[in-house]
Amino acid sequence: MNMMFGMVSAAHLNAVHIVEFFDDWTACWHLDPAVSASVTSLHRAIEALHRANFELWHLEDQARDRQAGDAAIAAAKRTIDTVNQTRNDSIELCDTLLLDELAEHNLPNPQAELHSETPGQILDRLSILALKRYHTLDEIERTGAPPGHGARNRERLAVLQAQRDDLAECLDRFWQRVLRGELRFQLYRQLKMYNDPDLNPVLYRK
Repeated sequence: MNMMFGMVSAAHLNAVHIVEFFDDWTACWHLDPAVSASVTSLHRAIEALHRANFELWHLEDQARDRQAGDAAIAAAKRTIDTVNQTRNDSIELCDTLLLDELAEHNLPNPQAELHSETPGQILDRLSILALKRYHTLDEIERTGAPPGHGARNRERLAVLQAQRDDLAECLDRFWQRVLRGELRFQLYRQLKMYNDPDLNPVLYRK
C-alpha cells in the first residue's frame, strides 16, 4: 500500500489520483487512524474531508446500534453533528484553495458558463463512494454471511464502481473545461444553522 502521495494542486487535480488517495487512506485508517502523508494545503484539505466522511461512516453505524444505551446514542449523534460541520468546512476549504490558485492565472473565466456543483462537492461524493466500495468489498469476503450475501454485494460493487468511474470522469472533464476558461464555479457557503447557538432556536431560547 503506497501512502507517499504526490503533489495535488489546481493544475494537477486528477480524479484518478484522488480516487487512489481515497482508497489508500480508507484502507490505512482501518489499520492505523493516525496515518497522514499530505504535503500541500489542498491535499490536507482533501484528506480532512475524507477523514470526516470516514469518521461519520463509523459514527452512523454506532448510532444505529439498537443494543446501545440512550446515552451512547446521544453521544454518537452529537459527535456526528460536530464531524459533519468539519466535513462541510473541508468542502468549502477545498473550493477556496482551488479558487485562490486559479485566480493566479485569471481563472475561472468570469464570462464562462456557471457550473452548479463545485469540485469540493464532487470530491465529497467520490470520498463517500470510496467508503461504500471498501465496506462492500469487506461484505463480499465476510465469513459466516447468509446465503447469497456475497453475490448481492458483488452486484452492489459493480454498481458502485460504475458510478465512481462516471463521477471521476465528470470531475476531470469539468476541471479541464475550467482550465480552458469554458466553465466556472464559485464558492457556495453551507451556512449551517443547527450547530450555531445564536441561530438554533432550541439552543438560544434556553
